[in-house]
Amino acid sequence: MKLTTVFLQTCINLGSDQRKTRIANAYFSLFMAVGNVLGFATGSYSGCISAAQELPLSSSSRSVISEDERPEPSHNAEEAFLWELFGTFRYLSWPVWIILIVTALTWIGWFPFLLFDTDWMGREIYKGKPNEGQNYHIGVRMGALGLMLNSIVLGLTSVVLEKLCRKWGSGLVWGTSNVLMSLGLITMLIISLVVKNMHFHNGDLPPYGVVIAALAVFAVLGVPLSVTYSIPYAMVSTRIESLGLGQGLSMGVLNLAIVIPQVLVSLGSGPWDQLFGGGNSPSFAVGAVAAFTSGLVAILALSRTYTPKPRPLV
Repeated sequence: MKLTTVFLQTCINLGSDQRKTRIANAYFSLFMAVGNVLGFATGSYSGCISAAQELPLSSSSRSVISEDERPEPSHNAEEAFLWELFGTFRYLSWPVWIILIVTALTWIGWFPFLLFDTDWMGREIYKGKPNEGQNYHIGVRMGALGLMLNSIVLGLTSVVLEKLCRKWGSGLVWGTSNVLMSLGLITMLIISLVVKNMHFHNGDLPPYGVVIAALAVFAVLGVPLSVTYSIPYAMVSTRIESLGLGQGLSMGVLNLAIVIPQVLVSLGSGPWDQLFGGGNSPSFAVGAVAAFTSGLVAILALSRTYTPKPRPLV
């Protein structure tokens, strides 16, 4: 993950125009997909993980640093950074605010899926419980297989994403992908409803058709996930570039629009699901509404093309 993040920042520094930034983020999605495929492939197969015993370091081998040699923390630098980060909001233009709003709604849609995807497969598709029988664990492994398929589609989409943006425009591609994400979450709700009305005998597995449908939804959701990893960063960086605020601050502002919704979903999804009898479907329903809303806002409010204004020479 650190390697792909460094790769992303390096590519962004190569150019400030939207096309180059989109290409850089597309490569970021591709490299992330490669790592995810390997990780989820391991998780989908039982009995393939081995552990090596780690030898603790002795006290004599540890490097000891005296109190005088330790660098003092730079509180002023941290305070200055936070002040600059939150002070940036005063200079943001309306198109940047639209991007932040769409980003926040997008992650309200994504985070229930990313948080409960394998649990949904084990609990609602295989009707298992974590501490009872093998159905839940088999479902979790099948969920990991679905995430591997998701990552494969993510990587393939990232290769053609630049061509789609040049043809349709970034705003239309982003909005359409979010509508597709909403349809995917709605399909998961429909599958959950169908399985709920099925009667499994004790220890039986769900029909192959249900499992294939669930895996297909996982795979299709790789398309909008690739867009989510690429286009928002490219759009916000090019629009903030013309304001002269710097790429670092633009990434920090966009990350706030990602982290805050994730915190809200993490805190509220549990009580929200319990309010409707448990399961993951209530959170997926909220995610579907948020994704569809963000898609409409992106299609209607974000222009198809954008040419950044030149910065004034001082």
